[in-house]
Parts: sequence; C-alpha cells; structure tokens
Amino acid sequence: METILLCLSLALVGGLLMSRLAKKLGLPAVTAYLITGLLLGPYCLGALGLTGLGFNSEEQVAALNIVSQVALGFIAFTIGNEFRLGQLKSMGQRVIVVGICQAVITTALVDVALVVLHLLKPELISVSSAITLGAIAAATAPAATLMVVRQYKADGPMTHLLLMVVAIDDAVGLVLFSASYGVAAALESGTVSLVSVLVEPVVEIVFSLGLGALAGWVLYRVEKYFHSRSKRLSISIGFVLLTVGLSMVEFEIAGVHCGFSLLLVCMMTGTIFCNICDFSEELMERVDGWTAPLLVLFFVLSGAELNLEVLSNPLVLLIGVVYILFRSIGKYVGAYTSCAATGCGPNITKYLGITLLPQAGVALGMALTAQNLSDGTMVRSVVLFSVLVYELVGPNLTKWALTAAGEIQPEGRTSARRANKPKKPLSLGH
Repeated sequence: METILLCLSLALVGGLLMSRLAKKLGLPAVTAYLITGLLLGPYCLGALGLTGLGFNSEEQVAALNIVSQVALGFIAFTIGNEFRLGQLKSMGQRVIVVGICQAVITTALVDVALVVLHLLKPELISVSSAITLGAIAAATAPAATLMVVRQYKADGPMTHLLLMVVAIDDAVGLVLFSASYGVAAALESGTVSLVSVLVEPVVEIVFSLGLGALAGWVLYRVEKYFHSRSKRLSISIGFVLLTVGLSMVEFEIAGVHCGFSLLLVCMMTGTIFCNICDFSEELMERVDGWTAPLLVLFFVLSGAELNLEVLSNPLVLLIGVVYILFRSIGKYVGAYTSCAATGCGPNITKYLGITLLPQAGVALGMALTAQNLSDGTMVRSVVLFSVLVYELVGPNLTKWALTAAGEIQPEGRTSARRANKPKKPLSLGH
C-alpha cells in the first residue's frame, strides 16, 4: 500500500512540475504528463528497482488500471455535455456524416496499404492482421483532445464539432473493429460467425446507450432531492463511478456475448443529464475541477504503460510507420472531404483532421482482443508503437490546429486561459 501511495504521489507531483517546463517550451500539459509517465515507467527510472521511485514493472502499472478507467468515465461524461439539443439541431447531421466518413475512410486506406504490404512481403504481415489494424486505425483518443481544449479554453465551432465527432468515433470504431476482427478470425479458422460480426457490436452499442440514458435520468431525479452544491457534486461523482462499474459487466443471452462500452455509457449519461437538468452547467464546472488531479494521474499512467521495447524491433517499426502514415492521411482526407461535403467553414475543413490524430486507450483495448490472431502479438506491438508516437505528438498538433483555426488565443501578455472566455456557439459555416 505504501508503495502505491508513493508512486501515485510522485506521478501527480512530477507530472505537474513537468508541465511547468512544458509551458516554457510551448507544449501542452498533456505531453508533459505523458513524458513524466515514460520517465517513471518500468523502462526508465522504474528499471532501477528502487521502491517508490517510479513503477518497477508493467504489472505494477496495470494494477492501477482502475484509476485510468474512472478517468475515462469522467472524460466521457464531460464530452456528453457537448451533445446539447441546441447544438445538435444545428450540427447533428454534420457530426454524424463527419464522424462516420473519417473513420471509414481511415480504415479503408490503412487496409489497402497493409494488404499491399502483405502482397509485396507476405512474411511481414498476414491479411487478417492487416484488416484488423485497419479497423483499429479508426479509433481516436478523446482524453488528449479534451485536455488540450480544457487547458487552453478552446471555444468555437470547430471545438464543438471536434468533441462530438470524437465521441461518435467510439461507436463507429467499435462496429468497424468488431466486423473486421470477425472477418479476420474467419480467414484464420475458415468459419464465419455472423453473431460476432454483425449482432454483438450492435447489441453492445444499443445496451450502452440504453444504460447511459437510464443512468442520466436517474441521476437527475436523485439530484433534485439535494440543494447543497457539495452534495450534488458528490452524487454526480458517485453516479459516474456507478456507470463505470456497470459498464464492466459482461453476460450472455442466447449465445450472444453482451457487454458495454465504458465511453458510450458515460457519454450518454452526461448527454441525458445535461439536457434535462437546468443546473447542469454549473455542476459540470464543479465536476471538472474535482477531476483535474485524476486526469493528471491518467496521463502519467498512460505514459508509464508505453512499451519502449517495441522500438527495438525493425519489423514493428516498418509496419508501424506504414500504419501511422496512412492513418494520418485517412483522418485528414476523411475529415476534409466530409467537412467540405457538409458545408463546414474553411477553417474547420482545413484543420479538423489534424485534431483527430491522437490514439490511446480504445486502440490498445482493441489490440488486446486482436492478440488472439496468429500474429496478434505483432498487431499489439504496432499499436503500442503508434500510440507512443501519437500520444507524444498528437496533443501539440491539436493545439496548433485549434490555434490556426482561431479557437485558441496565442499566449502572450494575456493568458489564453483568461482570453478564451466561453462564448455563444457559432455556426459551422462561418
């Protein structure tokens, strides 16, 4: 217990101190937290084996996975706040089109690139692994994006669209991965399971949205019994913890494996609650303040999980470079074409794709499932390499894109935190 407390305190204080250095270098705080995690991880300071000085093993980091799960729950709950009816009426169709198109185009491009690599060098990668990696490429990390938006108080049409697209991306990515992984497993086994390819991903999405909607409604009803701000805050925190716990439940109905997506459940909880509760905005601000240290720990732990050993495998590096290159092209082209087709403004069309590059937890979860393939270990290693690159580079690209789009004020004499006051949402066409 004392070792865990020492590691957590070192992670929190070290991450915050590193963020001061990052500010002087013009880097987002999330990048500082990830680098802190790398330094404290089992491949740097943790490798010294000194108790309390970093994380000595991957198992020690994995033991704190509950912190990451809870943090993801609060991140999704906060993103759900973006789906207010007023914004959905003006942006709903564009959000759906952009969210689906950028994910599908990314998957298609990565699939083609890796299948061509298979045809040229069959010993490098199998077809089943190629199409599985293509589906994993669709996933975007909401955590890093939200942290950049929060730190710099980004606000404007592209920011609102970005947060909604990132939320929808989880559902689209889930369907693409389930279908692709089902096909990949069929190629290796010679049998096709329509249940795992078509039924189970739809069931998971429907169950997740249903549970989240119920939780959001119940949260509102319970909140009405309290008038104290501190008690309402405590109830909100309790309900997010409840939804995180419920989302981990798995069961079977008539041979169909049923489960929940943590991000979808908590996102839907936030969406329903914020649309039916008249005091939700004030409460969400208080929740954001409470979760600040939790999110610092989340990113430091994410950095500690990054496996530096993958850098020593030339095969992984080669496939990883192809994966990163074509995923980046897919995200940009997918967002550019769908934004242009739906009449978004020139700044959104030009810069949105860049903000969709970060990739982390969701992709790693998919890669863990993909380990059941014949060369699943290679798939996981490629995803680990891409996460290492995207998590360190992605937040800075997101900051740059939002600044170029005019939704983050450059920091100078006046802090961007004060200059970027929340303002009335603008039309996406401006």
